[in-house]
Amino acid sequence: MTLLRCLLLPFLILLSACGVAVPADQSARILAMGDSLLAWHGLAGKSIPDNVARELQEPVVDRSLSAARIIYKLPLSGGAGMNISKQYTPGKWDWVIVNGGGNDLWLGCGCVACGRKMDKLITADGRGGAIPAMLSELRATGARVIYVGYLRSPGVGSLIEHCRDEGNALEARITRLAAQDEGIFFVSNKDMVPHGDRSYHASDMIHPSIKASREIGRKVAEIIRTN
Repeated sequence: MTLLRCLLLPFLILLSACGVAVPADQSARILAMGDSLLAWHGLAGKSIPDNVARELQEPVVDRSLSAARIIYKLPLSGGAGMNISKQYTPGKWDWVIVNGGGNDLWLGCGCVACGRKMDKLITADGRGGAIPAMLSELRATGARVIYVGYLRSPGVGSLIEHCRDEGNALEARITRLAAQDEGIFFVSNKDMVPHGDRSYHASDMIHPSIKASREIGRKVAEIIRTN
């Protein structure tokens, strides 16, 4: 782990505890876990889970954490949430909103020659790997799962433009996984951003803007509302 990540880790762990509080007289039925796609704008109360909560007018417990990965082997920081599967909090959840895999590909292999890393995340048939294993454990609790896909860059000014092919390949495999289980729903956002439109991204051109978080939150809420 680099010095910068060591210095940032306590702050990131603090952010992970900033989910929507559950009223004492109301038990939450929705859990969110994942990386910065979900966590972004959390301090402002405008993250994707925050928007789901507003759309449905019910609490969402958010355990997502920026920089978290699907495959993360360090035990201390992994247990604190850098490993997405470790973000799970026991409860009577009807729904679990989850995302992940982007940091594994971008930070783990630079979105270059990622074949082995991809197969470790999820095999081509959607049946093997860390992502299916995690979702299988979530489904075993009785919860239904909504897997949220990543935004694509608008083709201008993004550090992750070269990750487009890997993102498409990852999400094609997740689509196959979802097709095998009626309790898993995949929300694709690959076509949300028009070419050249910067309004769906934050200033870093990596993370979602408030506008994008709101639109994705609405898509997720609609699945919960109608199922």
